[in-house]
Amino acid sequence: MDEPLAGLDDIDWSGLRHAYGSADDVPGLLRTLRTPDQEERQEALHTLYASIYHQGSRYPASGPAVPFLLALAADPATPDRDDPLCLAAGMAIGSDEAHLPCGVDIAGWRREVARLRASDPAEEEHRLDAWVAEAELAAYDAVRARLPLVRDLLADEDVPVRAAAAYTLGWFPEEAAASLSALRALLRTEQDPAVAANALISTGLLDGRDLIPRLREHLDGAEPLTRWAAAIALLRLDVTDPPVIAELAAASADPPGATVAFMNGDLRLYSAAAIAGMADPPDEAVGAVLDGLARTSDDASFPMAAVALRLAFRAPSAPLPPYADLTAVQRRTVQVIAELPESSWRWGNLMEILQEWDLPTDRDECRAYAGLA
Repeated sequence: MDEPLAGLDDIDWSGLRHAYGSADDVPGLLRTLRTPDQEERQEALHTLYASIYHQGSRYPASGPAVPFLLALAADPATPDRDDPLCLAAGMAIGSDEAHLPCGVDIAGWRREVARLRASDPAEEEHRLDAWVAEAELAAYDAVRARLPLVRDLLADEDVPVRAAAAYTLGWFPEEAAASLSALRALLRTEQDPAVAANALISTGLLDGRDLIPRLREHLDGAEPLTRWAAAIALLRLDVTDPPVIAELAAASADPPGATVAFMNGDLRLYSAAAIAGMADPPDEAVGAVLDGLARTSDDASFPMAAVALRLAFRAPSAPLPPYADLTAVQRRTVQVIAELPESSWRWGNLMEILQEWDLPTDRDECRAYAGLA
């Protein structure tokens, strides 16, 4: 048996569950991640995403799969080693958008799981909630237990592996001291912008205030991606001076062309969400978010619309006041949404967001409310 998968058959996979029932197919899928055939590997990876990480959900089989995914990522003989590492990171936290821009509230997460465990087991709803919560936390802790391996991958020769490792470390605040030390060492020498950008963001998520001087160096640098990532990290560390806000405002309207692992690589959305997380964002930054929203289409529009509405209105209110009674920022926000292309209005996600804020869910009605033809 290949060393990375030693012990794979010692687990009772048939007794574990994933999204489609018994997890007895997981060992074969994990082994296929080592095959030289790229098409077979991608099919196996897709099936693992669909089963042990179905639409962001985790199951009893998810946690036990983590050690093998990370072992595959660490083995130079495994092709595309960033793939199993990214899958493990995803299983640890679910959708990273749920944790950004602040990072993982692990103390609150553990308290909630403890509360669910203590709830009346006779109540079906509580029993299901506890089952889900425990599976999610088990997957998280399975990755946390192997963070030394992930930190070692920061020195890997493979750029995508280093980038995925830098991304993964940012989600584990309980291990911040060791991870920040490793990220500090990486940032002294790293030449690849994507790896450095992931490391900079993770530094912010782990509350690495000792690294603020290093972050400022990158903010003043010539590389657009690392300059943006430094601004994201500095804002997370409560640094809100004009260069930080200017960088994020610019990216909200017109993001850099390169990308990072965070927020599925949507730098515009991440910038807008960071600005929306401020207690009192400056008007020019809010205006930049609306400029960015106006430049979106299709499925990129609805998450930006959600951020823009939160910035403009802060909290939903019903019924919505007459358009003339709104503030200038609120009026512009509604107008920008009303003028989004038809490709954006075809998404039910946008309708749900508008309904939450009591705005018309029909494009013509929304345009009429905003006084548009």
